[in-house]
Amino acid sequence: MDIEEIAKKVTLTDLRPIAKEHGIRTSCVAKIDIVRQLPEEVLEELARK
Repeated sequence: MDIEEIAKKVTLTDLRPIAKEHGIRTSCVAKIDIVRQLPEEVLEELARK
């Protein structure tokens, strides 16, 4: 699954806690930018949901 597809599929409410676990800034950042910074294994998990 493509990064853009994952970003469309996942809500920001679900994405924020995951990003904070990995030390990614979530304020004033677009959802696609948060998804691009996530590790591959997290992206794979989000794609399965």
